[in-house]
Amino acid sequence: MPRRRIGFWYRFAAVLCKPPLVVLIKRDWRGMQHIPAEGGFITVVNHNSHVDPFAYAHYQYNTGRVPRFLAKSGLFRKGFVGAAMRGTGQIPVYRESTDALSAFRAAIAAVERGECVAFYPEGTLTRDPDGWPMTAKTGAARVALQTKCPVIPVAQWGANELLPPYARKPNLFPRKTHHVLAGPAVDLSRFYDREMTPEVLKEATEVIMAAITRQLEHIRGEKAPETPYDPRRERIEQRRRTQAQARAHAQGQTQARVQAQAQGQTQARAQAQTQGQSRARAQVQGQTPARAQAQTQTQTQGKQAEGQST
Repeated sequence: MPRRRIGFWYRFAAVLCKPPLVVLIKRDWRGMQHIPAEGGFITVVNHNSHVDPFAYAHYQYNTGRVPRFLAKSGLFRKGFVGAAMRGTGQIPVYRESTDALSAFRAAIAAVERGECVAFYPEGTLTRDPDGWPMTAKTGAARVALQTKCPVIPVAQWGANELLPPYARKPNLFPRKTHHVLAGPAVDLSRFYDREMTPEVLKEATEVIMAAITRQLEHIRGEKAPETPYDPRRERIEQRRRTQAQARAHAQGQTQARVQAQAQGQTQARAQAQTQGQSRARAQVQGQTPARAQAQTQTQTQGKQAEGQST
């Protein structure tokens, strides 16, 4: 494929990034024939490592159709990074926008100019415990339905073995293999004549993510879970579990207090009973010597009286 619209900054970035990527990872790249040679299009890619944007950019750079990634608008404002982001034609995402579609206006304009825009539909590293694609945001579907451009599903695997999600240190040895498989364009034509409601966008996004997951199943040679991991659902479940644990803890504390109170009352009654018995015995013991002394005195007085009579 001819290399078009790459420019100085992209070539400069390639000079910096390609050598370490070639050294660190082997390549198993397939499906490049599905990358359109002409016109604007979208690639939708799974995300499982902080390294995979560089590894995937290397893959697509080699197709001759360089990707324009979406990135936070703040990265474009300062210093060398900002100059590189602007120079390579990356797409700023204005998160402060209140209009969800206007946040992707630059992406729409890029597609309409005939560029490739690369989306990570999940919006962040997958949180699926086994690394499968999770539920996604609707941004890619919005741009696809707005522009009616081809949507190419791409799966990748291997960068996550070099640098696992949220890990700080890479696993350099043995040398890892970066697998990439691009598939045929996702058919979204059934959504084109429908109003772009949240329900339509959600359904179109699920179709896109299912296509990415199928490509990853081919790479990994195994089936993905029937239901994608949903961080929102997991947060709700975690909140429920936390609340249930809190209720159980509170109930346990209440039962413990009741039991302690009951034990305290029992001990108090036992102590009172013991004290009462002790007082009773003391009283009895006190009365017995007194009676004996009184009896002795009476007998003594009686004897004295008899002596006087005699």
